[in-house]
Amino acid sequence: MKFFRFLAISVFIVSIMNSCKKDPENPWNIEIKNPVSKVEVTDISKELYDLNIPLENFKQKYPWFQGTVPDEDFAKRRADANEAKIYREAISKIDVPKLNTELADLFSHIKYYYPQFKEPKVFLYSSGLQGIMEPIFYQPEQNMLFIDISAFMGENNLNYNGLENYFQKSMNPANILPKTSQTFAEFFVAKSFDHQKFIDELIYQGKLMTLQDAFLPDFPDNLKMNYTQDQYEWAKANEVNIWNYFVENNLIFSDDSRLIERFIKPGPFSKFYTEIDNESSPQIGIFEGWQICRKFFQENPKTKLQDFLKMNATEIFNQSNYKPKN
Repeated sequence: MKFFRFLAISVFIVSIMNSCKKDPENPWNIEIKNPVSKVEVTDISKELYDLNIPLENFKQKYPWFQGTVPDEDFAKRRADANEAKIYREAISKIDVPKLNTELADLFSHIKYYYPQFKEPKVFLYSSGLQGIMEPIFYQPEQNMLFIDISAFMGENNLNYNGLENYFQKSMNPANILPKTSQTFAEFFVAKSFDHQKFIDELIYQGKLMTLQDAFLPDFPDNLKMNYTQDQYEWAKANEVNIWNYFVENNLIFSDDSRLIERFIKPGPFSKFYTEIDNESSPQIGIFEGWQICRKFFQENPKTKLQDFLKMNATEIFNQSNYKPKN
């Protein structure tokens, strides 16, 4: 099989086709009659590193922030010049009014599909790079959302020296909103741990990405995937080849747990075990699961989102009639 032989030509052709045709109507563009007008966003670290604010005053205002750290150690952290410097650089990268508007739009779309959802209080903070691998944390019991801004200072930021480049590609301010949306998608779509086959994982990931489409209908697709634009274009140009590889190697209904490592988990690239690996986009299984779910809605446009999320993987796959063609 001459896998990805015509990669460069394919990317060129897809780019030309996309520039010449009108995008189909986005089924997730809906009218929201009662949008969230404003989100309460609080910058905790602004006060944390302001030594003019007494520690006791800070503790009274944010009694849950210190955790179990003793006062003496917490005071030292407040006075840490390097951590304060990281915070100042991180917050300088964030357009807070724009983020407020984007979060209001995100919460409006979530409430449309989940009317019981109440927009959370949003807290920006800097972990001093300590929590950058999981920078978004949603605490539903207290209805709080935490965003670690030190995780979004931009690819190739000097503070990220030593961190693998493939992680840095999604550490830009533009990645805050899709990563926040993904956190809520994971909250609403419970993952079953009795998955036996690759198709189950593909569809689970596809469901999460479908919620990304629903929650962020006007947001760039590459950012929903934590991709660069080049990575997204590679995935689109090679969708047929990727799927053919899965089919010809009997991966779709395989129970090989190593497929998760190869095609789902973060990494510099996907692992086809071919000469093209280093050029491939990572987490390509998520991308394929997304395309299957998109095809499902093309075939079944009247299906309600909540009903779709309750369907099992085999039903969705069979009803999608997913067979990508050149």
